[in-house]
Amino acid sequence: MDIYLIRHGETRGNREGYFRGRSDFPLNENGREQARLLAEALKDSGIGRIYSGPLSRAKETAEILAAKLGVSVEVEEGFNNINLGPWEGRKKEEIKREFPREFQLWITTPEKLKLPGAETVMEVMERAVKTLKRVVEENEALGAIAVVTHRAVLKPLIAGILEIKPPFFWKVHVDTASYSILKFKKDRGFTLYLLNQTAHLKNFVVEEY
Repeated sequence: MDIYLIRHGETRGNREGYFRGRSDFPLNENGREQARLLAEALKDSGIGRIYSGPLSRAKETAEILAAKLGVSVEVEEGFNNINLGPWEGRKKEEIKREFPREFQLWITTPEKLKLPGAETVMEVMERAVKTLKRVVEENEALGAIAVVTHRAVLKPLIAGILEIKPPFFWKVHVDTASYSILKFKKDRGFTLYLLNQTAHLKNFVVEEY
């Protein structure tokens, strides 16, 4: 089975430097165009089912892809974005000023960051890996599936599936509306075949942190 790991299209939060978390930033017009270009790039991929996190930016990206492929979208809470607690919906530069020690952890080793009322990166890894393994098992008859989710889910998910030890977060990069490909074989497990494909895109912002 091929598993297409897709980051949602661009939002105002990406373009203007916000911590998003579970704040429901919708796709902007460029994000919708990115999703359309993604759908065109994957029209012959053989994807038979699409899973999406519940936030609108992931769901709309998934729905644009699903319309092109003629398949259904299933929402999975296990692919929801990280809960960033008090940082959600706030400018990164504000957080940098108000929480300098915690922000330094975010840009170096976010695996160690613990915020009040928030998830840790390692907790995201645990739930995302568990969810991916379950949906792969449930769809073993299909040749390909897709998962549309968020940067802070894809990074720990890839690390967890490949058993990459911390610190791993900043060793993997995924842009908006990019796709990566895992292959799964019962006798071999998961293999990363492609990371952060963006050749189909014309306009995207590279987020450094």
